[in-house]
Amino acid sequence: MEILTVHELATVLKMSKRQVYEMTSTRTRTGAMKKNPLPVVRINGNLRFRKVDVEAWLAKLAQEAA
Repeated sequence: MEILTVHELATVLKMSKRQVYEMTSTRTRTGAMKKNPLPVVRINGNLRFRKVDVEAWLAKLAQEAA
C-alpha cells in the first residue's frame, strides 16, 4: 500500500498543496467538494493519502462528470 504526503499528492494532481488541503474531508464542510471530498487519513495529526483511495476518488469524479 502506497501512502502519499500532501506535497507528493499535490505533485501527482498538478495542484498546489493548499488546493489539496481544501479538497479533503476535514476542510470541506461546504462548497464544491462537499459531496466528494478527497479521502484522507490522519496520522499523528498529519494528512496522508492512500494511493488506491485517491485513484478510486478520481474514477468516481470522472464517472460523475460523464
